[in-house]
Amino acid sequence: MFSEQVRKTIKDAARKLTGHKRRAFVAQVSLDYFDGNPRKTEKCMGWDRYTVNTGIKELKTGIRCIENFSGRGNIRTEERLVNIERDIRDIVEPHTQADPDFKNPYAYLKITAKLVRQELLKKGYSDDELPTEYTIGKMLNRLGYSLKRVQKKAF
Repeated sequence: MFSEQVRKTIKDAARKLTGHKRRAFVAQVSLDYFDGNPRKTEKCMGWDRYTVNTGIKELKTGIRCIENFSGRGNIRTEERLVNIERDIRDIVEPHTQADPDFKNPYAYLKITAKLVRQELLKKGYSDDELPTEYTIGKMLNRLGYSLKRVQKKAF
């Protein structure tokens, strides 16, 4: 139906839109070129047929679906486990050292994220509710700790 260049241009235009505008665009393409058939549109353009169908219904009824982009994703561990930040600070504080050159605001750690996780398990957290070592490392960075090896100052 379309040449490859035209298909690529239309798909690029749809990729640059989001939410209601994107659904309206793909619905209009479906109505104009694919008889309003979401399956044909999906097969030719690669768009999700449910998105196309939602867009067509929005165009016909004039009722717009509300997006909740901010509601996507996981809740941060600090929000889910209220006391974890305090517990991590209690574990890490005896193992910190200031930057020898005072060039950055981070405190260097002499303890790894793996050990912090093990200490949290000893404090009573279950293995299922605790985040991974990688996430604990990210949390340590957000709390102002650097997981770099402690360096000695050369005089």
